[in-house]
Amino acid sequence: MHKLVFFVLMVIVWWMLHALQIDEEAALGTLHEGKRAVDRAAHAAAQQTDRDKLEAGVLSIDEEKALAAAEQYLQANLRLGADNTPMPGAFLRDRAEVRAFRVVNENETFPYVYRNPEYGYEVTLNRPGVVLIVHLVYPRMFGVLAPVEWDLKGSAELVY
Repeated sequence: MHKLVFFVLMVIVWWMLHALQIDEEAALGTLHEGKRAVDRAAHAAAQQTDRDKLEAGVLSIDEEKALAAAEQYLQANLRLGADNTPMPGAFLRDRAEVRAFRVVNENETFPYVYRNPEYGYEVTLNRPGVVLIVHLVYPRMFGVLAPVEWDLKGSAELVY
């Protein structure tokens, strides 16, 4: 009898460990999807040239258009609504927060080193560009475990 009880307990423990492994794999998949979305959003933002300055031969990024493009790409790639809350069926459950958005324009000397000690991020830009940091929360499948949170960082330069 004790062997049967032991066997049942071991099966339960194995199922729990297997479920935790599946949860970890889903979290890593979410991390990769989120990172790709942040990179795409930063790249889209960096391509929003200021047409008036471009006519004068100055490479510059329009900050308003850049922010709008970044938000649009984040919303499309992470399946978010207009206020960055997840839409029904999205893999996220909490709102995506843009923690840092910085446009580095022609008024800086290049190469420009962007440093953000709060998030431990440093990047060197050789021409005008955009830096984007987005906070995502992955809800665990099991309520016993705390959610996993990431500050995803991305940057891109204006391509000409």
